[in-house]
Parts: sequence; structure tokens; C-alpha cells
Amino acid sequence: METAGVVQQTPSFVPRRKADRRVGLHDLVRELATDWVAQAGVSDVRPLLVTRLRRLLDAKSVRFTELPDTPSLRVGQPVRTRGYIAVPVPMCDSSKRIVLEASFDAPVVDEWSCQLLQGAASLATMVIDAERLARVHEGASARLSDGAAPLIGSSTAMEVLRDRVERVATTDFTVLIEGESGTGKELVARQIHEFSRRRHGPFIAINCAALVETLIEAELFGIEERTATGVRGRRGKFEHADGGTLFLDEVAELSLAAQAKLLRAIQDLMVERVGGVGSRRVDTRIVVATNRPLATLCEKGLFRSDLYYRLSGVDVRVPPLRSRKEDILELAQYFLSRHSARCRLVLSPAASDGLMAYDWPGNVRELERMIEGAIATCDAGQISLDDLPIALRGAYGDVLMPSVQANETMRAWGSRYARLILERCERNKRHACSVLGISYHTLNAYLKFRPHERPPQRPKPQPVRTSAEAVPVSSGASVR
Repeated sequence: METAGVVQQTPSFVPRRKADRRVGLHDLVRELATDWVAQAGVSDVRPLLVTRLRRLLDAKSVRFTELPDTPSLRVGQPVRTRGYIAVPVPMCDSSKRIVLEASFDAPVVDEWSCQLLQGAASLATMVIDAERLARVHEGASARLSDGAAPLIGSSTAMEVLRDRVERVATTDFTVLIEGESGTGKELVARQIHEFSRRRHGPFIAINCAALVETLIEAELFGIEERTATGVRGRRGKFEHADGGTLFLDEVAELSLAAQAKLLRAIQDLMVERVGGVGSRRVDTRIVVATNRPLATLCEKGLFRSDLYYRLSGVDVRVPPLRSRKEDILELAQYFLSRHSARCRLVLSPAASDGLMAYDWPGNVRELERMIEGAIATCDAGQISLDDLPIALRGAYGDVLMPSVQANETMRAWGSRYARLILERCERNKRHACSVLGISYHTLNAYLKFRPHERPPQRPKPQPVRTSAEAVPVSSGASVR
């Protein structure tokens, strides 16, 4: 309000119009968005929100406070006392309770300030979620910096796998991951952990095939101090993973005795250290993986049926690479881009065809190592078929290279392939035309051609002379 050229500040306890409330929230969002873009950092947004809100409210202090589950804040209504107001921030994680507090010099807090704080609390929800997602992304990037590839692929099988992982991650049930060696079972387990509510907890991975039979209990459940001479007490993997996820890889390699010990720990989520006198409860999610089907092992008596029924139910099957060949080139480009700082390489068309024709018994792990080998031996800016291992070139090289060296024509290739398909169709030309996707006339043309006979060279057409060029002109004569 302006009187006699003097600007008087409106006290915070004087009621304001609804238009003023809308303008105040609009200014807050605009200034925060501008500062957010200028800062280009998610971690700096919450202090900016507090600073701008304090200035707009003319408040003594504004802060975020994390509180235990308070019954008075469950309804979502603000708490107002003398010169103080607290508004709960809506959170996606129900285990957290965060309030936005503001204190004023004036004893009475007007409705305008209350509504502006409520709008700022809704805005703070987006800010806090952005901070959480940034931390998850940074943590995932740090974990994947050791050379592990994320779940890459655009095939239908990979879309189904991602959808399954996201659904399973929202629960705390034990998960069984099945798939061949090298398909990326541990990456799937990490994705389940990252999408779960335990993402801020530890992810502990252990290879059951590498455990010594006599030390399995100590590794998994821990050991008490002075249990034996020279033995120091330590926690087991179950306790290390408390509040997070425990990943047991190659669980089918455990002996029957070790399976019995694991069964009780998974069923009760209680562990007893070696040499201990009591059990300890742990809050750990169990994710197990195997490259051999457990149902078949149970039928052969190599795996306990009771443990299998405890682990199965929530299953995730990772497809082999040969069943999603449309992802091969995408994965190869990803592995090449990871080494782009060393050298920028591309795949030649022949090398791409060779990768697509291979059966990949080692799956994604084999593809990664093969690309690394090609990068190490390639001396040009392009990876050719010769840069790939002999095992990969295999039949592809055996079929192509003799024809390349013999300079065979495309017609020779077509003739040879047409005869092969005709034999498979029991000499039925109509059926062979349907399989080949060509006409009856084209098939007969291929069959008449003999691959060992090179087609006769056509004579080059002679240039047609004009009448002026055909008649010689003597010196001194003129042509009219």
C-alpha cells in the first residue's frame, strides 16, 4: 500500500485478497524454476525454495523437518499456533514424514500465508522426489562403472523382462532368477534392488559356487569372537545385507547340507552365528539366481524340494541372446561406445552380419569380450569381419570367403540357393517360388544358369556416328 510517496509493508497478519494469493504462488514457482535452470543442480533446489519462500512470506524462518509418524499430521491439515505454522509435505514414501515449518514475528498468521505454505509443500514434493531420483541415478551410475552393462535391448523379450522386473521390485518377496550363463542375471537382480524401497540399503552379492563347504555357515551367518583359536568374530552376508538385498548367485551349486541351512534362514529371516547362543533377526530381501532349472534338479534329487518351493513363485526368466537377435547390434554399439574415449570404431556391414549369424552360447558376456578383442586388434577405424575371432566367423566365413576369393557373381549365388530350396521342396517349383518369394519365370532363369560357367561377355555397343562424322570433309570444302 502506497501513501504520500511512502511504501508501507503490509504486515503478514493482514488478510489479503485471493488474487494476491495466486500471484504469490505464481511468483514462487517462477523464481524457483528460473533459479533451478540457472543452478543446473538438483541438490541446490531445496535451499532455493526455502530462501524464496521466506522472502515472500516475510517470515522469520522457514525450514524442512523430518519427523516420526505424527498422528496430528496424518490428515494432511496444517498445524497453526501463535506465530507458527507447519504443513505436511505429501510424500510417495509413506515411511517418511516431512513438514514445512515457518515462524513469524507477528502472533497471528493469516490465511494467505497458510495457503501459500500449502502450495509450497506440494511444490516441495516434486523437489524432494527429484533429489531422490538424482541420488538413485548417481548410485546406479557408480555401480555400473565397473563394466557391467544395464538392461539394453528393444526387443519384445526385453520389454517383457523390464515390465516383470518393475512389478516384482514393488514387493519384498523372495525372487528366483533363471537364465543361462552370461545373460545378465546379476544385472536383473540389481535392477530389482534399484526399483524397490530398499534402494538406499546395501546390495550384497555372493557366488555360492565359490563358497568352501566348511565355511558356508560362517560366510552366510557370521561367526562369534573366539569360537576357535585365532578366529575373529564377524558378521555374515545376511547381516551385511540388513535393510537391503542379498543376491545369492548359482544357488544350485550348494550342497544338500548347505541347502538345509539356507532354508531355515530364508524362511524365518533369522540367523545364528557360528558359536553363538541366540538368533538374530534380519530385514533382508533374498534374490537367488541359477543357470540350471531347479525343477529338473529336484526331480533328480540334486536340490531340496522344500527349498525350491520356498524360492519359486516369484520367478524372472532372462532370455538368451540367441532368442533376441535384434538386440545384438544395439548391445555391440553400447560396448563400442564405452571405449569411445580410446578410439571411435564402427562395425562394417560384413562384421554386423557375422554377429547376427552367430549363435552366442556365452550370451551377452561373450559378446562383450568379443567386442573388446576386436577393439584391441583393429588397426583401422572400422571393425571388419577379419577382426572378429575365428570361432565367430565359423560357417559364415567358410561359406563367404571362397566365393569372395573366386569372384563369384550374385547370379551364381542365386542359382546355388535356388537349387538348394528346390531340393528341399521335393522338386515342386510352385512351392519353391513361394518359399523364395520370386516368380516362376525368375526361378527357371536361376535354374538354367550354371554357377561354374561364367556368363558370356556382351560386346560393348559401338558409338553411333552422325552423318557429319561419317562423311569426311576435305580441306577447303564447306558443309552447308
